[in-house]
Amino acid sequence: MTHMSGMKNIRYLFIFTVLIICALLAAGCTSSTPAGTQSTPIPTVTSTPASSQEPVLVFAGAGLKAPLDEIGPAFTQKYGITVQYNYGGAGTLVSQMNLTKKGDVFIPGSTVEFQTAKDLGLVTTNQLVAYHVPVIAVQKGNPKNITSLEDFVKPGLKVALGDANATAIGKAGTKMFKRLNITAAVEKNVVTRTPTINELTTIMNLGQADAAILTLDQIDATKVDAITIPLSDNAVLITPIGATTYTRNTDAANKFVAYVASDEGKAYFAKHGFPIYPDPVYVNVTP
Repeated sequence: MTHMSGMKNIRYLFIFTVLIICALLAAGCTSSTPAGTQSTPIPTVTSTPASSQEPVLVFAGAGLKAPLDEIGPAFTQKYGITVQYNYGGAGTLVSQMNLTKKGDVFIPGSTVEFQTAKDLGLVTTNQLVAYHVPVIAVQKGNPKNITSLEDFVKPGLKVALGDANATAIGKAGTKMFKRLNITAAVEKNVVTRTPTINELTTIMNLGQADAAILTLDQIDATKVDAITIPLSDNAVLITPIGATTYTRNTDAANKFVAYVASDEGKAYFAKHGFPIYPDPVYVNVTP
């Protein structure tokens, strides 16, 4: 009997001890923060969401590639907005824009193509950035002794020109030849017309033509020689830039337009041989 009684006492003591421990734990769980103190919040780990800003899609004349390829990263670094380019002949770009209604910004080689886009309701306002100055490009040493546009009619001369429907430089050449009344004679010597000015430059650099009309910024003095066209005979172009009327990325598009037309943006054009707008030398050139 004594043994049984001892076992019961031990069991009761064990149960009593467990009850006390539970009571202490419950008290700890329900205690409130003492007055005058602040509990330390548990930090929440969050990730910064990526920018939802859409890239700016720029439809750009192929001859503007050199400065624009540098402007893109500079703009992205400044605003955190990426830039995508669709390069091509300005006339071709207008057709693409009209068909697809894509692109946030349009920057062609001249105001002529911009006006065409404006007439189609694709753009409205623009800012002026730089000049595209046509020059005569000839092979090194000028073996054909070309000194003026009139020499493009020399028998047997191989002339390369930009497509008058697709490129700003092609339109400029057509205008200059018409003014001099030599269009038909020049056409007899034309061996190729290219859809972009870049391809025209390549033809001259490879020695595949005797003469071409390029722009000053396209001349590589190590490969070809350039002959100045007097302003009285020239058809100097002005490069405009503007947002499209159908862009859904209006804020970013306007930022890019303003950046390119700023002194900082124009400096990239100057670096690559473009006279920047305005320039007193071309004060009589109208958009």
